[in-house]
Amino acid sequence: MNKCLLSLITLFVFMQNNSAQIIMPLYTGVIPNSKPTRDQEEVKYDNGIQIISNISRPTLMVFLPAIEKANGTAVVICPGGGYSIVAAKHEGTDVAKVFNKMGVAAIVLKYRIPDDSTMTDRSIGPLQDAQQAMKTVRDSAHKWNIDPKKVGIMGFSAGGHLASTMGTHYTSALIPNASHTNLRPDFLILIYPVISFNDSVGHRGSRDQLIGKNPSPEQIQNYSNELQVTDSTPPAFLVHASDDKAVNPQNSIGFYEALLKKHIPAELHMYQTGGHGFGMFIKNSKDLWMERCRNWMTANGWLQK
Repeated sequence: MNKCLLSLITLFVFMQNNSAQIIMPLYTGVIPNSKPTRDQEEVKYDNGIQIISNISRPTLMVFLPAIEKANGTAVVICPGGGYSIVAAKHEGTDVAKVFNKMGVAAIVLKYRIPDDSTMTDRSIGPLQDAQQAMKTVRDSAHKWNIDPKKVGIMGFSAGGHLASTMGTHYTSALIPNASHTNLRPDFLILIYPVISFNDSVGHRGSRDQLIGKNPSPEQIQNYSNELQVTDSTPPAFLVHASDDKAVNPQNSIGFYEALLKKHIPAELHMYQTGGHGFGMFIKNSKDLWMERCRNWMTANGWLQK
């Protein structure tokens, strides 16, 4: 094995707030569905929010709880950004640290931004990365002190679309999976998520970025995840604000109703105000939805050792 490859797969481990953080490339070999291109990734801040753009080399940032707190549950976190950027801090690493305090391992996915210049099929790139993240977590379960039957996925905004796509499209592997690792999340946590790509309530920006400005009716239906719920869709916890002007709250309501029709356990918290992109803290509210999420996870047995 040459030094370049060794460098690529080396894990960088350090202690931060009593959590071991591991930063690693998502793929150890060739990135599937990718075109040769130079890395143009850029990190900047807008009003204190970290924004990562032009992502073509996806990574995982793994936050492991202290051994004495660990309960075996893990959550893959997909930050939002309209499939144009990734808001990796307030919808990613900040959330991961709170999960660690619950004894939950948290894995922040920096997924590829759909782009015809970096991938052959832009519509499947993010889903491939989410599937690979789920596979990596389950394949690393023993090493990371994780129960492979207690691995969920979380998403904010367009990251919520990605997470809900994982919960409704897991039967078709878009990545090499010779080991037949289970790609189905055990639960979904969806925060002001994009769910639908239909014209009435769907988020047009996310739709245009993922499947193009002239998608076929079949593509729109396939990626409208409220239409893809089945009897085996994972249980879900949803949070949205009634005054969200960016992503219509009917996205969460429609998905919740679809889950109920299939008798899938689900919990929806709809706040009167809050807008969009609030992360863990709703403006002008003392309520902490992460505590409600903790209660939901406890009630379903995911926080038990």
